[in-house]
Amino acid sequence: MLFLIFSISAQSQNLQTYIDEAISNSPEIQKFQLRYDISSEKVNEANWIPNTEVSAGYFVSEPETRVGAQRARFSVKQMLPWFGTITARENYASSMADADYVEVTIAKRKLALSVSQFYYQLYEIRAKQLVLDQNIELLQTYERLALTSVEVGKASAVDVLRLQIRQNELQQEKEVLTQQSKGIQAAMNSLLNRNYDKDITVVDSLDMPMEDMQLSFDSLSLNPELLKYDKLYESVTQSELLNLREAQPMFGFGLDYIPVSERTDMNMIDNGKDIVMPMFSITIPIFNNRYKSITKQNDLRQQEIQSQKDERLNMLESDLARTISQRNQARIKFNTQQKNLEQAEQAEEILIKNYETGTIDFNDVLDIQELQLKFQLQQIEALKNYYVQSAVINYLTNS
Repeated sequence: MLFLIFSISAQSQNLQTYIDEAISNSPEIQKFQLRYDISSEKVNEANWIPNTEVSAGYFVSEPETRVGAQRARFSVKQMLPWFGTITARENYASSMADADYVEVTIAKRKLALSVSQFYYQLYEIRAKQLVLDQNIELLQTYERLALTSVEVGKASAVDVLRLQIRQNELQQEKEVLTQQSKGIQAAMNSLLNRNYDKDITVVDSLDMPMEDMQLSFDSLSLNPELLKYDKLYESVTQSELLNLREAQPMFGFGLDYIPVSERTDMNMIDNGKDIVMPMFSITIPIFNNRYKSITKQNDLRQQEIQSQKDERLNMLESDLARTISQRNQARIKFNTQQKNLEQAEQAEEILIKNYETGTIDFNDVLDIQELQLKFQLQQIEALKNYYVQSAVINYLTNS
């Protein structure tokens, strides 16, 4: 791991700057963040009790009592949920907020992966352009040698033309890469939420790490895509606890006040005394199968979530195995092209020595140049693929 960290330290800071900028400016991240903020606020919403009922009535026909006629009725009543219901409601809202927070984490990791992939693609293009420039300069050197050989009758004008045609082909490849770079740069700027044509700088070179990072498939268990299912499972558990609380009776307290008119036809104790009546009420869900149905739904939902998690784990394991294989293939290709380049350089040295003795063959020069260019471009592609696959592995395994 240390070898890999040290090998990419020069470019990781530059790449990390783009990743941080993308996360800060991304509308998609803001969308998930706002969704999480809303879910968090629902925890406060959950702390509520039923509205207080206040009622008033006037007797059109005043009923007579022993102490006088009743004129009106004023009532106030407050229902209260069963003990622990509000706490269960808050816990459920909090578990849903936790699930939404994992979505924020997943979105950030996916965005970081996309930025990394575009970054390494831009590196590949610009590294190839640099190699093309070097090969064009090399061909120009061979062209001057060919012109000198033509003057002394050791080469023909056809050799010069072939070298010039080859330079034109390399210039074309370089211009095509420039157009590809513009497209990738526009896509990366889109992730950074800025103007499509703003310049993006990448490192000049990358090195193949000496050793690969050691991996364990057990680390997949910390991937947020799997943690999301754990949070959803927990939210269903909290939903069931809330359902059990809501299935309990509700109880309420109240007070009735009835003003009474004094009787004028006699004088008695408590004449015209107002009536004050405290009340207690309770609601019992006797004939309601709703809560039993919700319990069954929650059980089925948890089974569904567990199946989804197992399915996703299988997919992540497959993705990780394939990515490790592709990363290993990239290293093999890189090392092979390194050997090929060393042998091609030896062949080039032989050609240069032959030129010193006056027996250079420019057909061989072009063949060697094409081989060198082929090996260099393939080596750059292999290096890019190694870092892209490493970024995918980082997405899959790092918590």
